[in-house]
Amino acid sequence: MEIERKYLITEIPFSLSDVKKDHIIQAYICTDPVIRLRKKNDDYILTVKSRGLLAREETELPLTPESFDHLMKKTEGICIKKTRCNIPLPCGSKELLIELDLFAGDYEGLRMAEVEFASVKESEEFTPPAWFGKEVTGDPRFYNSWLSSADKTQAEEIMQVYRSQKVPGTTQKVPGTIKKL
Repeated sequence: MEIERKYLITEIPFSLSDVKKDHIIQAYICTDPVIRLRKKNDDYILTVKSRGLLAREETELPLTPESFDHLMKKTEGICIKKTRCNIPLPCGSKELLIELDLFAGDYEGLRMAEVEFASVKESEEFTPPAWFGKEVTGDPRFYNSWLSSADKTQAEEIMQVYRSQKVPGTTQKVPGTIKKL
């Protein structure tokens, strides 16, 4: 079971130079149900996800590079390209992981964070760090499967929604040089 909350990120108050990064390319054979192909660094993965936003079933299967290339020809829509920064987040007696996605390509400049939880209760008790922006867990437009199936106009609209977010603690909006005022 995958249980995660998603947030738009307008400001990153620290350097990402020392965090573990994964380079990801992913595309979708189908978005209902979600059947995703992903290349994550040197790993090739086929993922099937059930319906849902906060919580859903997820199954991953390894692929060979040849199988991945063959199946990529079956995908449609926008190929999602992003760098995922894996940021540890101390949370009481345990440590959570922030997966901060820095998008490239059609969604250049978009930044979203996902935090996964062991239970729905744990996700409901979570207080996000102050640098997290608007929560978009319940908004399907900010799920990669939707982003991949968007046409150019919809992709531009999503980027406009993202850019209209105010930087926490400021009157400044994304993009541009973002500094705390």
